[in-house]
Amino acid sequence: MPVSGRILSLAVQAMLASATGRSCGYGSAPTVNSLPTGAATPFSVLYPIGSTSDGPPFGDASADARVLYQVTSVATTAEQAEWMADKVRGAFMARTEKGPTYPVAAAGYVVMSREVDKEEGVTVVSGVYSYIQRFALEVTTLA
Repeated sequence: MPVSGRILSLAVQAMLASATGRSCGYGSAPTVNSLPTGAATPFSVLYPIGSTSDGPPFGDASADARVLYQVTSVATTAEQAEWMADKVRGAFMARTEKGPTYPVAAAGYVVMSREVDKEEGVTVVSGVYSYIQRFALEVTTLA
């Protein structure tokens, strides 16, 4: 079975909100009802930007994928944007001896590895600061 982008994206969104302690939107800014902090800045926005699949042999139910995400940290100052980006990077990359500090709990899948794909740094448009980062996850199905 191929990797479901939606299931994985929702799990990554939940991991980011939990690990950073700030709201994370899925394709758009969080709403006032988003947990844990509503639409208050700083917050992050998760954008799924594509994946490549390694198909299983014919008749095998397992599959692997490399999934790319962009996370945009949004804030009212450059310092806040960078602080939020640091929290996002830590959410994806922090590890203990037993594995990732913040697991991505996607039913039916295991995240095998994570990497920083690209960072673009702080930009400002009309007084809104943002920091763009891209991450890659290697995922496999549990069959």
